[in-house]
Amino acid sequence: MSIKRFSSVLLLLLSTVFLFSGCKIKYSLSGASIPPEAKTVSIAYFPNNAPMVAPILSSTLTDALQDRFSRQTRLTLVREGGDLSFEGEITNYTSTPASITSSGEDAVAAMNRLTITVRVRFVNALDPKLNYDRTFSAFSDYPSSSLLQSVESQLIPEIVDMLVEDIFNAAVSNW
Repeated sequence: MSIKRFSSVLLLLLSTVFLFSGCKIKYSLSGASIPPEAKTVSIAYFPNNAPMVAPILSSTLTDALQDRFSRQTRLTLVREGGDLSFEGEITNYTSTPASITSSGEDAVAAMNRLTITVRVRFVNALDPKLNYDRTFSAFSDYPSSSLLQSVESQLIPEIVDMLVEDIFNAAVSNW
């Protein structure tokens, strides 16, 4: 009877080992799903090709994207030719009225909206079906009583954070 029991337990253990040895699941606190064979990431400088230019925008976006991959993945940042590669440009930087208020016969903007649009070309050298060439856009509203120049140093990092989140998720979160 004990040999039969031992055989059953051994069979159960071996079945479990074989069942789970073929499955490879990678979990990450960042939500990233990066293949184990990916070792490097390259992120080129994102020039500002928008009609209206904010001097700090290109470096803020590029630095934030590089920082996100350095801090939240195990990938090594390289100058070019990474297993995962990003390049692109800022294509739009606009301030437009976001909400209108009426004061008698005159309509004026109560809030303005700063919108930043970025075109990103992502190349996954290990799995080319995941490559993309996409446009990402994010915005933040500010009071119309404020000049854009007085609030953009606060708004740009906020909008860049949203853009980096979207770009990162599109590249490494297989939802």
